Parts: sequence; structure tokens; C-alpha cells
Amino acid sequence: MTSTSTPSTDCIFCSVSTAEQSVGDVSRDDLVLAHGRACYVILNLYPYNNGHLMVVPRRHIASLTLATADELSELMQLTRDAESALTEAYRPEGINVGINLGRAAGAGIADHLHVHLVPRWTGDTNFMSVVGQTRVLPEQMDDTARRLRPIFERLLNARR
Repeated sequence: MTSTSTPSTDCIFCSVSTAEQSVGDVSRDDLVLAHGRACYVILNLYPYNNGHLMVVPRRHIASLTLATADELSELMQLTRDAESALTEAYRPEGINVGINLGRAAGAGIADHLHVHLVPRWTGDTNFMSVVGQTRVLPEQMDDTARRLRPIFERLLNARR
């Protein structure tokens, strides 16, 4: 794991956090759901389920041990807000919340810390990724953003 906090030009999370306006063919404004001072909430570009999102520190850090107290606090506040938003918007039966630290732990982007939140339902189609090497999502990403963004705005405004 990298221990730097310098933004990386190769890091998708750093490019979203800075002035760049797109990630591949997708606009940054389509992906980012909420902005905090030290962290932000973003839709996963390759979701496992509808509503799969991530909470990401703005600084390029690879582990919780490198985060400041303010970053850790906001990371957890936004994770709590994400749980609330997903529960309100999707009424899942459960939510997987996870952090993969390092490539061996399954991190697709190992050098930039991020928290995944994946809404889950009994009998959901998550097995398709393993069996059929495909993902089944009945909702377009821009619909997901329109559904969640106003909830995050309300939650963040209530804290200010």
C-alpha cells in the first residue's frame, strides 16, 4: 500500500476530487452525490447492485492509519448518511459496508482508501458476477443519482 497523500494523476478518486470534469465517458457531476470538506460520496462506476456507492477521502491515502481525525470523522459521518440515504431510497433488506485495504484484500483501487456500501436483498442477482461474468442492474446510473442526490442534500443540510 502506498503511504503518500499526494494526489495521483493515475488515481480515479483523485481525478474526481479535483477539477477534472469526467471519468472516461461519465461526467464527474453524474457520479458524485455529496461533497464534504474532507470526503465525498460517489456512485460506483461498476456497481454490484443498484445504489452501490463509495465514501472517499479527498486526500490520496491508502489506509485508515494515514487518515486524520477529521477525515476519519467525516468518512464515518458520510458512511452513516449513505446508509440512511440507501435505506430511504431503496428499502434494502441489508447493506454490505466494507473497506478493502490492499490488492490482496480485494481492493480494485488499492492506493486510495474508500468505503463501499452495497444495498442487498434476499435473492438478489449478485451471483451473476461470479457465474455469468455479467451484472444485472434494472436502474441506470443517472436514475440512481437523481434518486439519491436530494436525500444526501437534505442529510448534509441538516448537519450544518
